[in-house]
Amino acid sequence: MALGIVGAYGDALLKESQEFLVDFKDVRGQQTAKRAIEISCAGGHNILMIGPPGSGKTMLAKRMPTILPPLTFEEALETTKLHSVGGVLDPGSGLVGERPYHSPHHTISDAGLIGGGVIPRPGEVSLSHNGLLFLDELPEFHRNVLEVLRQPLEDGSVTITRAAMAPTFPARFMLAAAMNPCPCGFRNDRTRECQCTTPMIQRSISKISGPAHGSHRHPHRRPRRELQRNALHQRTGKLRKDSRASDAHPPKAAGTLRLMPRKNLLQRPNVIPPHPHVLRTLRHCERLLERAMIQQGLSARAHDRILKVARTIADIEDTPSIQPKHIGEAVQYRSLDRTYWA
Repeated sequence: MALGIVGAYGDALLKESQEFLVDFKDVRGQQTAKRAIEISCAGGHNILMIGPPGSGKTMLAKRMPTILPPLTFEEALETTKLHSVGGVLDPGSGLVGERPYHSPHHTISDAGLIGGGVIPRPGEVSLSHNGLLFLDELPEFHRNVLEVLRQPLEDGSVTITRAAMAPTFPARFMLAAAMNPCPCGFRNDRTRECQCTTPMIQRSISKISGPAHGSHRHPHRRPRRELQRNALHQRTGKLRKDSRASDAHPPKAAGTLRLMPRKNLLQRPNVIPPHPHVLRTLRHCERLLERAMIQQGLSARAHDRILKVARTIADIEDTPSIQPKHIGEAVQYRSLDRTYWA
């Protein structure tokens, strides 16, 4: 009972201590990109943003932590331990009170990203535990660096093997990445002509392995009138409220597939359990999903991710079952592989 009281008090204290210097209201336009980010943060889905230079990819990514739920007391303790072991904890800060946000430079080594050293220390993936890891200019990272992300993305932890020891560090994080559509950055841009050849573009794409692809959104150049518009813009508070829409409702039976509580989204992201009720609720969506799988040549991995994203969209709208419109929106976030570089 005492621990429960301490935990509740700690959660409230951490929630009150959250202060952000950035806000989504600073981003003019990009409503579709904001929608994709809202879905990503609500369900703990990874996201890759593709667009020309200056379209706001980095600006959007820096504001993603502002709509994630506050750290719980247990998460704060766990995150503080990792930062202390990694030697990056501010001596005067005490507990880490906000979800970590790390954006390593593309020249980072695989050991710097995953962890290592004679005495193994956590790398960027573990320092981003319970938070967000942002990789800007994704094709500029060495391929072997991107490949080491497979284990933490799939297992939520990373093991560093040495002769005398093999420590395992937790690494549950959301991955956000950004890249230009081609080396010059202006492929499919409506205002400037791309100077890249097809082989140059293919070399750039080939650096990114298939499993690194998650949800995709393409920020575009905004018209001048959109940048100057004085209409209301989506604020961080509004997006945060929408992305946690189901928190105010009591959880229903397991078969109804309610989203896990937002405070646990990084531990247990949106999951579609193998329950008979799932099959019944998806029957009316099967034809649409099957057609999308065939037309875009999507894999079984993509099939599962589409269902998870669709479940998140349905949950944001407080809909008990997945509808065709939810499948349709989730599918269009997978359009990158077959249409963007066609």
